Amino acid sequence: MSETAAPSAGMDVSRLVREVMDEYGEATRRVIRAYLPDRDRAPYLDGLIADYPRRGGKMMRPTICIANACAFGGRMEDAAPCAASIEILHNGLLVHDDIQDGSELRRGQPTLHKLHGVPLAINAGDALLLLALRPLFDGVRPLTAGLAERILDVTQLMARETAEGQALDLGWRDRMAGEVSEADYLTMVLKKTAWLATIWPAQMGLLIGSRGDADPASVVRFGFFLGAAFQIEDDLRNLEASATYGKELNGDLYEAKRTLMLIHARRMSSSADRQTLDGFLTLTREERTAEHVRWVADLLRRQGSIDYGRTMATAMAGAALHEFAAAYGALPPSRDKSFIAALPTWVFTRP
Repeated sequence: MSETAAPSAGMDVSRLVREVMDEYGEATRRVIRAYLPDRDRAPYLDGLIADYPRRGGKMMRPTICIANACAFGGRMEDAAPCAASIEILHNGLLVHDDIQDGSELRRGQPTLHKLHGVPLAINAGDALLLLALRPLFDGVRPLTAGLAERILDVTQLMARETAEGQALDLGWRDRMAGEVSEADYLTMVLKKTAWLATIWPAQMGLLIGSRGDADPASVVRFGFFLGAAFQIEDDLRNLEASATYGKELNGDLYEAKRTLMLIHARRMSSSADRQTLDGFLTLTREERTAEHVRWVADLLRRQGSIDYGRTMATAMAGAALHEFAAAYGALPPSRDKSFIAALPTWVFTRP
């Protein structure tokens, strides 16, 4: 896959993305397995550390890292340790996110804190975040000191942006914020979703593949629009969960997350409906009943907020395709470049 052979004409983008994610995902898993505990030496810890990584996942983030490395002239083997670091870190943050959100399901199974309790789950999430440093350091060790420093710099920036985004998401709910605008939402998505899911992986791969010759800032706009399309689509799926959806239906409503659709519905509602919605937002998750949630879900549909979300997600994907040309247009044709170009379309067709 590190070769630069172009895909055959007319190759289905979903199949291309699936093939690349399968290949690079398995390469990443092989590296991750070398860092995970091979037995439960530490009671109440090792089994929990390995739980989420062993549940699988799409492996989008590490695949974006490796594909960027290869598209910019590097090899899969050079990027695989950093890709493993990305995935381990992602799983650690998922453990913490599930606790903060009160989520019940992750990848179709009970969340870690539902299985083992909050204190042990927090500890396992902490351990995963620290464990992610090992493959990261192993990945940058063969590089020049200057290049390694640049990779650590983009990593530090991602950490700060992600924490700021998570703080916005949690703070709006905890402080019962009503006046959250769509611009506020997109700022939160840039920080919480895009920086970790798309921008940072692309920057890591770009730096490794180009040996520092390419500018990591060149992929920020592409990563933002791709991440925004991904997040809005994910929020829409939460409202219309299918059998393959790995989280609970309407979980975002139970958690009172300020999604684009909720923000739009509040803005478009009558004063009476807005007052009822604001009352719902002041409740705790435990106080929100299925009847409450059904009313909010119906409000979103009555106000056209679902269709609005679809329109906005499509617009973000279109913007990502435009930014792809600016960030990657000068690169020679390759399967990796085609994979990256296919991501804005795949967002809507992914399993």
